[in-house]
Amino acid sequence: MTTTTTSAEPGYRVLNPATGEVVETFPTATDADVENALSSATNAYQSWKDVPIEDRGKVVLRAAELFTERAEELARIITTEMGKPLSQAKAEAEFASDIFRYFATEGPTLAADQEIKTFSGGRAVVQKLPIGPLLGIMPWNYPYYQVARFAAPNLMLGNTIILKHAENCPRSALAIEQLLADAGAPEGAYVNLFASHAQIAAIIADPRIQGVSLTGSERAGAIIGELAGKNLKKAVLELGGSDPFVVLDAEDPKAIADTAWDTRMENTGQACNSNKRMIVTEGIFEDFVAQLTARAQNLTPGDPSKDDDGTYAPLSSRGAAETIAEQVRDAVAKGATLHAGGDLADDGTAYFSPAVLTGVTPEMRAYREELFGPVAVVYKVSDEEEALRLANDTPYGLGGSVFSTDTDRAARLAQRLEVGMANVNTPAGEGAEIPFGGVKRSGFGRELGPLGMDEFVNKRLFYVAS
Repeated sequence: MTTTTTSAEPGYRVLNPATGEVVETFPTATDADVENALSSATNAYQSWKDVPIEDRGKVVLRAAELFTERAEELARIITTEMGKPLSQAKAEAEFASDIFRYFATEGPTLAADQEIKTFSGGRAVVQKLPIGPLLGIMPWNYPYYQVARFAAPNLMLGNTIILKHAENCPRSALAIEQLLADAGAPEGAYVNLFASHAQIAAIIADPRIQGVSLTGSERAGAIIGELAGKNLKKAVLELGGSDPFVVLDAEDPKAIADTAWDTRMENTGQACNSNKRMIVTEGIFEDFVAQLTARAQNLTPGDPSKDDDGTYAPLSSRGAAETIAEQVRDAVAKGATLHAGGDLADDGTAYFSPAVLTGVTPEMRAYREELFGPVAVVYKVSDEEEALRLANDTPYGLGGSVFSTDTDRAARLAQRLEVGMANVNTPAGEGAEIPFGGVKRSGFGRELGPLGMDEFVNKRLFYVAS
């Protein structure tokens, strides 16, 4: 295998988005490193797959314990790498612990043989068996959580993993690799690799790799999906989203607006399933927008390592901040109303003041594109049918939520959302046991919960004639 790394490709480095300072750089993998990773993962698979699942579970459970024990240390790493507020960073490490613990304890049951009814007189069983080394391509917005939901179920199944993390998260990538080694994962069961884009294509084409999982942008998903399809490899793609947050009625419009705002500002708005489109009926629209505006106006830029409730954190990079600033400028230039925020820092850092937009229309970028940052877009609708049409008028289909004082009313509308995850009177159902994934251009496949162990599996029929 021969590949080259071009100078145009990003390198692996820690660039603190709060200061613009390059803290540390890391060399991109050589072709020899790639071959060593492939060989190591392949060799480890030969023995790891034969370890009883209960014993694999001991390693996965120890990883859960270490995520809890090291939560503070792990949190500080990603606060520096991608600007996540420290308390949220610690909560993410603890959520990763929950995911590893869930699959360690529930995995043996989820992967158990399933006997099926047969009418030919024999005995038929569906077995859930590992398929081999897998490639994971993970994003920067949740450096631990995203890895956990891919790695935990597959390590339980007996697959082995090569993990290519985001170029701006090298320290957290190495921390996960060390944590799993300390948990007892054998050499080659989990391998971190600082691969280039060209090397990723070669890895997917390599016959030793049996599947690839990507969490990332729609553009990245199209590239990886094409590579996987061309090489006949199973793929799971968790891509972008533009989730609707529909409010039909509310006893207290300001309180539901607070829920909407807190959800939208989680991780500085950089979440795939964030409520990027708030769709509110006209009777409560004005109060709803006024409350969002007040929340936005009361924030000032702050140090994400200090956890001050009155401040906002930077985005993950200057480039990310510039992108969302351009989307907001485009909307305003075409007639949208900017009620608060929308200011890009002029010092080269990644701060962008949380914004509230109304009057967004289809000719604006903000209508069709994913807004991956702290922008609350609010639409006014007259009734349920208009709310539904707007909710489903998107190329994405990750999640969505509907709120009403009448739960049955909200549930009826939520049933009609064209999404992978529909929620009633909550922004999102969350937990290690809750499946995650979407439809349309939000990708395909599921992670977490019972479905999280059903993707990279040989669902083998085992039939014994009578």
